[in-house]
Amino acid sequence: MSNRTGSSKQFYIATANLLNFANPNRIYYENAPAYDDKAYKHKLHGMTELLSKAHADIIAVQEVWDSEALEALAISLGFKAENVVIPLASNDSASPYTQGKGAQNTPAVGIISRFERLETSILESIEPKAVIDIPDIGPYQRFNRPPLVVRVDAYGQPITIVTAHLKSKRAFFLRDENGHLLEDMDDPNIRVRAKLRSLCMRAAEAASIRMSIMERLHHTREPLILLGDMNDVTNSVTTQLMTETGEVNYDKGLRDVALFDAARIQARYGWMKDVAYTHIYQGIPEVIDQLFVSEEFLPDSKFSLGQVERVDYFNDHLKWDYADRVTDHGIIRAKIKIND
Repeated sequence: MSNRTGSSKQFYIATANLLNFANPNRIYYENAPAYDDKAYKHKLHGMTELLSKAHADIIAVQEVWDSEALEALAISLGFKAENVVIPLASNDSASPYTQGKGAQNTPAVGIISRFERLETSILESIEPKAVIDIPDIGPYQRFNRPPLVVRVDAYGQPITIVTAHLKSKRAFFLRDENGHLLEDMDDPNIRVRAKLRSLCMRAAEAASIRMSIMERLHHTREPLILLGDMNDVTNSVTTQLMTETGEVNYDKGLRDVALFDAARIQARYGWMKDVAYTHIYQGIPEVIDQLFVSEEFLPDSKFSLGQVERVDYFNDHLKWDYADRVTDHGIIRAKIKIND
């Protein structure tokens, strides 16, 4: 592994929203122009430049439409094509999910990893106990962008990696089968109701991820990392639904199934907290791309298997003019060391 020195077992893990990364000359949204060859090469080169600085061994990605595009990015970063896992954007004609057409209607999440894969699964359905009725729509039973679960062998230590891209805060207006609006977007009361729908969707997704994670963590000592674009800040209700970090203050027994913000528990926590942001929403910088770890990466836990040594944010490109950005999200990266 690129980051292993001597007997030290350490790796970098990062998450990056790639902002509609698709093959050239392929329509992904009806109202968005396809990348021509020049635009595609610019996008590929730009993302390579950004991600190469992270030197990550594992990269969770969001907003990808085609596995071929992601494989090209992986190769340009020094990975192999087989290091890419993104079932719901597959360009393989044998894919039972896509029949080779790539992601449809909405982009997919994926994982690039140098480590051997032990397991791959997709969280497609909302857990029954997390299903709620969305106003004017009905039961929300399936993820819009299903999270991806990949279990890897990191220096002999199995680690489960879960990447997610939750529903955005963008108002969800009702449309007909042809995509035509059925509501007045300028009506402030309708706008509030449309935002409520988005919040309900994100809450159901967060709760479902939480239930899936608890099932994996309960009474095990195998670590888990959850990362991705959560579309809300770390202390938001929906993010805390997934992690339950705050509950540990009242019940230490919950450490077994809680998740911890890597940025808060890093060994070198210091000045970086003042420059931490991954997205600029309505002119306000915020951290919505996040990375959480299970108790096994808490250095003060009796079950500790390692620790988060450092968390870094790569966000200088968010200061550029919008036209010059290849993505509108920053990259968050953690350096994790596994005990010898």
